This record gives sequence, C-alpha cells and structure tokens, in this order.
Amino acid sequence: MHIDFAHISRGGRWGLMTKNAAIALVFLCLVFPFKCTAEESRPGAIEAVQLQPDVQAGIGAEPSEGAGPAPGEAPAKREGPVADSRRDCPEQKSEECPGWVPKFLGAQYNFVFQDMPPFHSPYQGRNSLSFLNGLGRQATQTYGAYFGSQLAPGLQAYADFEYFQGNGISNGVGLGGYVNGDVIRAGSSDLPKVPYLARLYLRYYYPLSGETEKVERSMDQLPAAQPVSRWEFKFGKLALTDDFDLNRYANNNRTQFLNYDFLFNTAWDYAADTRGYSYGIVAALYQPLWRLAFGVFMEPDTQNGARFDVLDARELGHNLELTLKPNGAGTVVRLLSYLNEGRMGSYDAALALGRAASKAPDILLVEQPGGTKYGFGLNVEQPLADDGETGIFGRIGWNDGSHQTWAYTESDRHASLGAQLSGIHWKRPDDRLGVAYGVNGLSEPHKDYLEAGGIGMLLGDGKLNYGFEQVMELYYNIQVCRYVHISPDFQFLQDPGYNRDRGPVEVYGLRLRVSF
Repeated sequence: MHIDFAHISRGGRWGLMTKNAAIALVFLCLVFPFKCTAEESRPGAIEAVQLQPDVQAGIGAEPSEGAGPAPGEAPAKREGPVADSRRDCPEQKSEECPGWVPKFLGAQYNFVFQDMPPFHSPYQGRNSLSFLNGLGRQATQTYGAYFGSQLAPGLQAYADFEYFQGNGISNGVGLGGYVNGDVIRAGSSDLPKVPYLARLYLRYYYPLSGETEKVERSMDQLPAAQPVSRWEFKFGKLALTDDFDLNRYANNNRTQFLNYDFLFNTAWDYAADTRGYSYGIVAALYQPLWRLAFGVFMEPDTQNGARFDVLDARELGHNLELTLKPNGAGTVVRLLSYLNEGRMGSYDAALALGRAASKAPDILLVEQPGGTKYGFGLNVEQPLADDGETGIFGRIGWNDGSHQTWAYTESDRHASLGAQLSGIHWKRPDDRLGVAYGVNGLSEPHKDYLEAGGIGMLLGDGKLNYGFEQVMELYYNIQVCRYVHISPDFQFLQDPGYNRDRGPVEVYGLRLRVSF
C-alpha cells in the first residue's frame, strides 16, 4: 500500500491539516527547546491523556490501579516539564499560589491519518463501510487543554477543553470495531466542530488509613499525597471510561491501539453523549488489594445524541465494577456489570412492525421509555517484564442485545487478546509495540433486524450474510522526543459490519501526538 503524502500536503483540507500539525510541532520545539537523544529526551513515564474514543475519549496509558496509582490518576515519579503554579504568582519562588488557584496541567495535539484501499463490496447500504468518494482516506485532529484546582483538603476540581476537526473513514459508520477511537461522530445531533467543554467535575476523597501514595501532576491529576485506602467520589460532567474498564495495555487511543475493540469492551454500551461524556456520579472504595466502584450516569435522550433530559430517572446507566489484585505478580482482574434504561427500541418490536407493513424494519419507530440493556464484562491485565511495560491483556463482554445500541458501538458479544512489548529490548526504552486480535458478535434479534434490511446506529448494509467481525491491529509507538510520539498502525478486518459478503478490509494509519 502506498500513502501519497504529496497528495495529502497539496491544498484544501489535507493541506490545512498538515499545516496545523507542522505549526503545533514547531511551536512546541520553540517554547520547550530540547535535545533529541535517547537518554536526554527520556521521561520517567509516557504521559497520559484521558479523552473519549470518538469519541471518544479519554483514555489513560499509565499503569492501572493494579500496578500503581488508582484509575484515572498519574503514575508517581513522572518527569518532564509541566506548568508550575509559581510561574503565575508575583511572590518569591519559595512561595506558592493558593491551592484553589486553577493550575494548567497539560495540553495535547493528536493527528491521525488513515487510508483504506478499495475492498470487495458487492452491495452497499446507508450505513455500510465505504471507500467511495474519498471516504477511504481521511484524517482527524484533536486538541485538548487540562486544568485543575485544589479547593480544600481532599477536594479538587477539574476542567478540560477539547476541539476536534476532520472526519473518520466512511464517516465513522460500517463497523462494530471502528478503526479510529479519536473520531467524534456528529450523530443524531449534528454537532458543529467547535471547541467544547469536555469535563467539569469535582473529586473528593476521604482517608481510611494513614498510608499515602504520591501522584505527580498530569492531565486530570493534581500533584498530591493521597491515602491508599479511601472513599472517593466524583460528580459532574466526565466520562464513565475515566473510572471503569481501564487496562494498562489497551485503554488509550493516543499512544496505544486505535480500534474500538482495544479501547473498551465493545459490548459495554456505556452512557455517553456523542462525544463520549455524560453527567453523573462515581463512588469508589479503594483498598490495597481491591477496589469497588459504582457509577450512575445520564443517558442521552436520543440514540447517539448530545442532549440529556434533566432528572429523568428513566434515562440512566448504572455501572458496578470490582477490581481485584490477586497476587504479587501485578495481575489485575476487573469484573463489570451494567444496566441501562432509556428510550431504546426493541428489535423484536421493530421486526414485527416491519412484517406487518411489508417493509424493512425501522428501530426508530418503536422507541419508547422503559427500554433496557444489561451486560457483563471481564477485563484482565498481566505484566510480564520490564517493570510492567511488557505484558498481556484480554477482555470478554456480553449484553442481552434485545434493544438497540444507544451510545457506544453495535456489538453484543466481544472477546479480545493482545500484548504490549517494551522497546528496551532493542535499545528504544520508551518505544512500545502492540499487537491484538478481537472478535465481535451480535445477539439473535440484532442479527435478524440487520438481515431484514434494518438500519442501526452504525450498521446497515441493506441485507446481511452474518459472520463474526474479526479485527487484528498492530502499532509501533515511537517516542521521537520528550513531547512527540509517532505511531505507524495497521489494521485488518474480516467480515466488516458482521457481513461475510464484504471485505476483507485493510487500514493503514499514521498517528502524531504532541503533549506536554
């Protein structure tokens, strides 16, 4: 496969995106000069961003609670220049600003280019994976800025701002395991591409012991010494994926895998708007060897929507997760369950209505309050070597699949397995190589609906010769300098959109990430 970079850089949207990427890189080099040698540029750990897949987003690359700090928090001993609150104060360097003064925690820029060559496609529907009219070659850009404030002992506030540009291949539809977690679908609300407030929430913890652990400054994490055993509460606008279904090796589309299959459990239709965020509360009990978390979040009022009905108890997503650390080898096991309620339509009801009218079924015609979806997930990570930077992971997911997909992706069954390998073995200690394989499936009613010509949130070929959708992904994350990562990426998909009549599909990608 040949990627025509000359074509990318010539005028129009491609030229603008390439220009923006170059400006961001030059600006960073001028503001934060650095030498680009293996030893001088090596930070203590790769920084993390918690953006949604599509949404996305949010997503952490740091070790999970089984190998260090708690979920969504930064690992200790992180190096690298970050904003110092004293720089904004008129006092002497020995003095610091009051904790409540908002502090700049970091920023990032992420550019993803993907090329999908033509593939076997004997027919096509409204939501089919498509390479026609330039849809097989697309690029996305995501910008983020992150702030935090220490309001009182144990009480913190965070605010994140993001901006997304570009489009995903095939306009983000046609797959259960979509190929770019950075894609933010306009969806039913036709969202404009403008800067937006991604997160605005409070975090409070109550100590249960005197033992503490140090966490350094990072995106969505103020530096602090927090108790190891504690109650922790979050309230406001945030993402369920900040606290649930984390995995050290498969959770961050900024530095790890790009495909949905290796970000979260695809059978977990977690409550979120089109951009991957919602309003809710998380309560978690942390202990040295386990963690129990419960979260309740608002469901959007439409499928893949951006609006919420305030205080409607019939549109909520309930999530419960138990995290276990069963041994001293770094093993982490997470058991997830969820129950969603909203205006979801039933596949069986849509099929019955379609047969009565001698038409293709339409799930939108049978949407009504009281629709439910429940499911379960198993998530495992196992460090093997290199201080945990080499390890394996796996996920299994299932949901009942009787009602339509509402927020994440069209998948009712999921299994994935993969590995991360540290570059220390070839004298590139900050590089990472990742490889993974995933399988997605549909429930019987969901399959019957698509076979009858129904259109889903992301799928709809007009008809279906059902088969498991299979995904393989390989990436290599190169740390060029302290703030710059470049990652070639390859994905192979068999039976895209669960359709044996189409594909196989190849997707070639290149990701640039600049963060500080």
